[in-house]
Amino acid sequence: MDTLRWIGDSATGKLALIDQTRLPGECIEIELQTAEQVWEAIKMLRVRGAPAIGIAAAYGMVIGMQSADSDDVGSWFSQLEKVIDYLASSRPTAVNLFWALDRQRQVAERLRKSQSLEEIATALLDEAGAIHEEDRQMCRAIGRHGAGLLANTSGVLTHCNAGGLATADYGTALAVIFSAHEDGKKLHVYADETRPLLQGARLTAWELKQRGIDVTVICDSTAAQVMREGRVQAVITGADRIAANGDVANKIGTYQLALVAAAHEIPFYVAAPTSTFDLSLENGNQIPIEQRNSGEVTHIFGYQTVPDGVDVYNPAFDVTPAHLIRALICEKGIIDPVTRQEVKNIV
Repeated sequence: MDTLRWIGDSATGKLALIDQTRLPGECIEIELQTAEQVWEAIKMLRVRGAPAIGIAAAYGMVIGMQSADSDDVGSWFSQLEKVIDYLASSRPTAVNLFWALDRQRQVAERLRKSQSLEEIATALLDEAGAIHEEDRQMCRAIGRHGAGLLANTSGVLTHCNAGGLATADYGTALAVIFSAHEDGKKLHVYADETRPLLQGARLTAWELKQRGIDVTVICDSTAAQVMREGRVQAVITGADRIAANGDVANKIGTYQLALVAAAHEIPFYVAAPTSTFDLSLENGNQIPIEQRNSGEVTHIFGYQTVPDGVDVYNPAFDVTPAHLIRALICEKGIIDPVTRQEVKNIV
């Protein structure tokens, strides 16, 4: 089952995607037919991972314009901006969301004077499809470039989920692992459970098991111990936004993982497509960090684990400074060392 897929034409079509909140217990596909449903799916992590969020938003634009007045150009473009602003409000950190919506805006504006509104709507669907296909190709290229960084029989630690469920096809961090596995390398992956929503335990372990790759789930607090025991020779994660100097925003817990890897002299890699780079930001201090609902921490599967009246701080992401990252892996190649100039040279 594809992580995301489009059904139908631009006028009446819909977006189908795996509801990742139901994994690993159930693999269920849901169909989204309104912009509100797409917004909710992104906000509630039914679809997640920076590349997949961008793809969902691009298709969400098509859905959001299905109800627009096709007899009034001004009204149609007014709704276009409203849909863009609405979908952009779903999550603030993953830059692919805004990148995809801006691509859709540019398509519409470029065709405004030369095409009918129906033709522009079709072009929006074509562009969403192009974003979808480009991500497939980028995932494969990331895997090819990064596979050589992982030695045969090595242990690899990863955090959160940066696999096919977070992208259109093969993943980013997991693409490197999948490619190395296909090259005949025998790897053992340690997957952080990734509190509070357990994307590593629920999603990464599920994907690796599906592909026959040895995987062991560990508590987030176990990472330093498995490194000390010599079980891990490389750490690799994905990213939700990368600043011009190479600072990386990724799932909360990534920064401390990079610190621990540095303490044990273990290389820390980040894999992400160029669409995740935000060169308008000088450094990671400028990356907005999403704050999630306290209920994600105070309750686990409906069971209360924190006393009433206790404050909760629940940032969804943290920022890992570039000096802790051995290399950035993107579809254009490997950025090593991770410096502002090297990022500029490749991205």
